[in-house]
Amino acid sequence: MEMAGYLASLGIGLLLGLIGGGGSILTVPVLVYLFGISPLLATSYSLVIVGLVSLLGFISHYRRHLVSVRAGLLFGTASMLIVLFVRRFLLPQLPATLLSVKHRPVHSDVFLMIVFALLMIAAATAMLGNKQIPKDGPHPKKTSAFMILLYGAITGLITGFLGAGGGFLLIPALILFAGLPLKHAVGTSLMIISLNSLTGILADPDTAHYDWGFLAKLAALALAGLFAGLQLSNRLPEIQLKKIFGFFVLIMGVSILVIELTRF
Repeated sequence: MEMAGYLASLGIGLLLGLIGGGGSILTVPVLVYLFGISPLLATSYSLVIVGLVSLLGFISHYRRHLVSVRAGLLFGTASMLIVLFVRRFLLPQLPATLLSVKHRPVHSDVFLMIVFALLMIAAATAMLGNKQIPKDGPHPKKTSAFMILLYGAITGLITGFLGAGGGFLLIPALILFAGLPLKHAVGTSLMIISLNSLTGILADPDTAHYDWGFLAKLAALALAGLFAGLQLSNRLPEIQLKKIFGFFVLIMGVSILVIELTRF
């Protein structure tokens, strides 16, 4: 299983390089099901891997002038504050048993994975939708900075609780709310994910107990996948890639949901 996990780590970076998102949503399931790490710790490890890969991706886009720093800071400010609050104050207080269903306890680990599965299904549904976002030119409508901050806060909640970067949420929001072209939205999204991940890591009081050697190996593989994805991104049709990835995430999300629902 570990060999499959290392191969999947390549895929995490590959997807981030190819389509600017999606790789992070695979990180927690890879850590939980292929490496046997607890869901709560997996969300922390995910922030390290996703944050480092996103940072390198952001630098690459920034050098090509494909990042809107203003929009990134607006989204990032709200996101970072929420991530800090969730990782520092809410997660440590999460009880082992959250609730009971028909007199059966629902443990926090199971609950987190169920929520993550639902998030994967929602992301896959969005990717498989028929609406196409124009690649060239800004979106004609822009909303207020308040809406950008609000959407950033929602993304921060997802990042804080689940360790997912939220690129599948950020990219459409940056196009619709900030009026960015697709390529700029991808680069700006990577900037926000980097900021959120760094905040989540700094807010975690248990970083001294991380297996940094293990994380270094996974991050190195993910980075190799990222650079391969960046090279391939201009050669392969983006729409087709998103469809294939969407089906893959949908199947994984449904599978995780079934597995976790059978645990109680």
